[in-house]
Amino acid sequence: MAHQITSASNPQIKLLKSLHLKKARAETGLFLAEGARLAVEAADLGVWPEMLVFSPAALARDQVRALIAQAEARRVRVIETNETILAQISKRDNPQTVIGAYKQQLSSLDALDGATIVALEGIRDPGNLGTILRTADSTGAGGVVLIGDSCDPFSVEAVRASMGSLFATKLARASFEELMRYKTARGAEMFGLSLKGAAQDGEAPPPAKAIVLMGNEQSGLPEHMEAACDTLVKLPMRGRADSLNLAVATAVMLYDLWRRRGYDGAKD
Repeated sequence: MAHQITSASNPQIKLLKSLHLKKARAETGLFLAEGARLAVEAADLGVWPEMLVFSPAALARDQVRALIAQAEARRVRVIETNETILAQISKRDNPQTVIGAYKQQLSSLDALDGATIVALEGIRDPGNLGTILRTADSTGAGGVVLIGDSCDPFSVEAVRASMGSLFATKLARASFEELMRYKTARGAEMFGLSLKGAAQDGEAPPPAKAIVLMGNEQSGLPEHMEAACDTLVKLPMRGRADSLNLAVATAVMLYDLWRRRGYDGAKD
């Protein structure tokens, strides 16, 4: 049976509200993910929350009722509350009717596989990170690696931007030296985006294994990382703009590699 809690001072509600803070996420190992659709998709992948909070309005949907029943069967702490409390947890005036608190999970670098992986050096914007996770998922990339000091992939902003792909895409942290060892062991070719590069040959056959290395939003790739790349790529520009948003530029790189593989594995 779901627990009914409508007090903002309840310890469990206070814990959920605290997960907007990086310190609380670090201390608890938990993060917030909002929305019934996201919770259902996570459950389909075998990922269940530690705590699931919902409003009575959510029970109008058969899918949510089934989700709650399955969560209770797995001993998830299920809490029924009101929209006011959900708004306080999500810090939104129009909150989702279902919010979950999930365990943070990182993969080892060696667990990442696939024709292409993405490595992000010093990414600062959680919206960009979440969008890149979503794009990596969409293109079937083998995972995303965070190099150096980056924003928190489990922040509310990053999770929202990933649209559930955080659960479907392997995520690792590594040093650049570890990435280079991985590159050598896999026989991968590394593509770095740089103003020093040249436009890609759109008809050239792609490598069997590729690493797409993207730099910080402000400063781009450090020189030693550029020097370690097999190919430096410069995206051609035609209009007044002289650069692209990091997430957009990453999407261009990933889709170009996938296109040259004939969109292998694309859904009908």
